[in-house]
Amino acid sequence: MLTDMHIAVIGGDARQLEVIRKLSEQDAKISLIGFDQLDDGFVGSYKETFDTINPKTVDAIVLPVSGMNEDREIESIFSRDKTILPEDWLEKTKKHSIIYTGISNDRLKEMAKQSNKKLVELVERDDVAIYNSIPTAEGTIMIVIQNTDITIHNSNVIVTGFGRVGKTIARTFQNLGANVKVAADEPELRARAFEYHLESFPVKDLSKHVADADVVINTIPAHVVSANVLSKMMPHALVVDLASKPGGTDFRYAEKRGIKALLALGLPGIVAPKTAGQIIAGVLTTLLQEHWEEIKGGRK
Repeated sequence: MLTDMHIAVIGGDARQLEVIRKLSEQDAKISLIGFDQLDDGFVGSYKETFDTINPKTVDAIVLPVSGMNEDREIESIFSRDKTILPEDWLEKTKKHSIIYTGISNDRLKEMAKQSNKKLVELVERDDVAIYNSIPTAEGTIMIVIQNTDITIHNSNVIVTGFGRVGKTIARTFQNLGANVKVAADEPELRARAFEYHLESFPVKDLSKHVADADVVINTIPAHVVSANVLSKMMPHALVVDLASKPGGTDFRYAEKRGIKALLALGLPGIVAPKTAGQIIAGVLTTLLQEHWEEIKGGRK
């Protein structure tokens, strides 16, 4: 339980509601910043602003999956006003307070360092990424169905990258009857693809395999689907880029060639916000409980 732990939940989308609900169930004291338009009430939660909350009582800070941008703005769909993290606010929170965020950037890392606060990036964790690969795969299926005029069954699909997301994507499309190939450089990943009964090849050979591809799904955050690769693809082919912004596709050249290429970011929060929120909430609660036990143990 998180009884008496004061947690500041700052901004977010529908996923954050599941986090708040879970924290409420754990008996935490929750300050909601950037939720002035939220109608739902949660036991133990109170709507606050950076002006009304006392940072000296805060044991943990929870930011949304999207984190904070370089201008210190935190996404908050439940507020009519912008939610801006004050420059020195983190420094005023308790010494043991930890910042939890989905993703981070240089500005947030710098602020965490200046305030001597530990920063935990949840999306970088293997467990969160693997759990999230499930709604990501379902969302990718949705995109492919909406943007092609063929069935997934018997279509030719190439998945670039065979990591935490790529494995789930490849297996899902294989189970739907697609002819799936995998582009990966690591020998152990190529071996795993073999174990999945999937043909694999090095990423540098991608241009040699795309001539008959109906769909290319990129999970590698690097310039993989280049102009050279796109020039070998059929005009009706679809590229779905799941890599973090700006993706790994030459979108300008794809448009020039008439190939539909889509950068699909944040699919879990789009196609299954409740499930995606529950994933974050489950992992976050476990981390907070461990942190709270450490704090209480140190008081003895």
